[in-house]
Amino acid sequence: QVQLVESGGGLVQPGGSLRLSCAASGTIFSTGTMGWYRQAPGKQRELVATITRSGITNYGDSVKGRFTISRDSAKNTGYLQMNSLKPEDTAVYTCNVQVLQRGGTGYQDSWGQGTQVTVSS
Repeated sequence: QVQLVESGGGLVQPGGSLRLSCAASGTIFSTGTMGWYRQAPGKQRELVATITRSGITNYGDSVKGRFTISRDSAKNTGYLQMNSLKPEDTAVYTCNVQVLQRGGTGYQDSWGQGTQVTVSS
């Protein structure tokens, strides 16, 4: 079994910063691509950022230049540094990790429960 625990969400004023963390635990042999997605009320889930095991990153257009994704593969943990936050960044942020479990035959998607980020004055 694999568990993903997200932390770091909360309420922040426009222009502020937050750092999200996503820690994977359980019967993990290896982690592949890690990513963050978000969903605002009444909107579809959208890609925020992904990072491969080798460190190649990809960002959604709306967050480029403001958000930075990183990871510590030894700790099976991913991070999302969010700067210059805007009200339109308000959403539930969910992490996704491709996990190869011990004894497994391939990487499987695991999802966190989500953490609320609210940007408001």
